[in-house]
Amino acid sequence: MDAVERFTALVTGRGRIPLDAGALAIAAGADPELDTERWLAELDRLATGVDSLQTLTRRIFVDEGFAGATENYYDPRNSLLHEVLGRRRGIPITLSVVCIEVGRRARVGLEGVGMPGHFLVRTIGTEHYLDPFDGGRQLDLADCEALFRSSTGAGANVAFGPHLLTTAPVPAILTRILQNLRAVYRGSRSFAELEWVLRMRLALPGVGVPELVELAQAMGQQGRFLDGARFLEDRLRERPADAEPLDLAAKTLRANLN
Repeated sequence: MDAVERFTALVTGRGRIPLDAGALAIAAGADPELDTERWLAELDRLATGVDSLQTLTRRIFVDEGFAGATENYYDPRNSLLHEVLGRRRGIPITLSVVCIEVGRRARVGLEGVGMPGHFLVRTIGTEHYLDPFDGGRQLDLADCEALFRSSTGAGANVAFGPHLLTTAPVPAILTRILQNLRAVYRGSRSFAELEWVLRMRLALPGVGVPELVELAQAMGQQGRFLDGARFLEDRLRERPADAEPLDLAAKTLRANLN
């Protein structure tokens, strides 16, 4: 199986989706030689001796030097878990994955919080938040609101509250990682990379018409116009309510063959 097939098998199988393995399965799309067991063992090592939230944050952000990638934020390596573990740099969501998975191993219960604009971590069952992008800084609700407004530009007319601080389940975390990579590869016009990212995205819930069309267009950008058109035409049978935009996009791709 290739990386997309392995990721699809992992997230569509029965039972709980492992966050660490899921994030590494995404990373394998960029690095087919990735040694998953090596990086799972690195997470095990980071958890050794951790017995509280305090020791967890000290281990990750002080002893091991993990930090937010304030330079080259849109480097795709910042969204690939093995690169984050190796380079000690990442974006909010991948640094959060490190915290959650080290905590799980150490029995320090942490969960992801999908706040718009900036991913956070929360101690399960509390309102105690951490910002892994800022060295594990502890946040209260007022701090979260300030971070939300600064990261999104939302004004006082946008209400802030618990509805913006919901727990992110594993599929949502993996989707957000893929969406970050989607934006990076689209911006750099790296269409082969964009294709595998969007193919992985198909395995998770909530895929919309824009993502289907973008995947087909990524094929077209690689000269595979017919593949892209056929992909969309196959989706017509599955999504009759979206027939009009899918059919138009398929015809546009076929027009390049004339």
